[in-house]
Amino acid sequence: GVLQAPQSGWADPLVVTLLAASVICFVAFVFVERRAQRPMLDLTLFAYPRFVGVQFLAAAPAYAFVVLLVLLPIRFIGIEGMSEIKAGQLMICLSGPLLILPMLAGQLARWIAPATICGVGLLVAAAGLVWLSLTPPVDSALVAPLMLIGVGIALPWGLMDGLAVSVVPRERAGMAVGIFNTTRVACEGVALAIVMATLSGFTAAHLAAQGTASSTQAAAAAQLLVTGNLGEAAQHLPQAGAIVLVQAYEAAFDRLLIVLAAITVMTAIVVFLGLRRGSASEHETVALPAGQEG
Repeated sequence: GVLQAPQSGWADPLVVTLLAASVICFVAFVFVERRAQRPMLDLTLFAYPRFVGVQFLAAAPAYAFVVLLVLLPIRFIGIEGMSEIKAGQLMICLSGPLLILPMLAGQLARWIAPATICGVGLLVAAAGLVWLSLTPPVDSALVAPLMLIGVGIALPWGLMDGLAVSVVPRERAGMAVGIFNTTRVACEGVALAIVMATLSGFTAAHLAAQGTASSTQAAAAAQLLVTGNLGEAAQHLPQAGAIVLVQAYEAAFDRLLIVLAAITVMTAIVVFLGLRRGSASEHETVALPAGQEG
């Protein structure tokens, strides 16, 4: 439904049906899991505020970092016309900090609360996203904001796995890790789908606002642009021209980065408030589902 929406519109019957079906399936899943003797996912763990904070932390890299690993090479090569080598060098600026800083964050956790490290890291990543939105697509200018995003994500990256098992009672650590990994992997796929659809929608809106294409033509051209097919998009909208298409895409991309930064800031607040609570052992024990005691 999310992927179809930019092309067909959010009011399209198929899109509405698919989105409604997903909501119904989610509600049914929660209903079944809460009543199962041995649930696949123990939802009672969400009674621990710190566990909730960890799930938001698991989701944060999906839309503050992982989506950029897909979107930026498409933009650099397909839209901006950079070489593959130059695009790869810029991507190293984004991912390079994750080779070193997670270990440093683990050492810092001896003296600084993990809630602070994670919250500050996400705020740094959000600042990098905003900076990137204000930066022209020039090689040298992109290095610093990309590195800042990488530094911000790297700080909580090294603490996630340990936090996943430390925020719940020891006997429930296995289930906590399972939910954590499910959240992380699922959010990456969902975030990528939503972000691609959002970028396509923003691009189509910019093209339509310029009066060079109808909403249907703009949506079709936007779908091509978000996959890096500038040449095909220009053939689809010859009246617009490549320059107009690139400008519309860049404006949409910058707008998307601001949205991602806002989401990252809100996530940082939730993570900080959730993780700063006392450890799981300091809270009242949440009853295990039937069949899981002991």
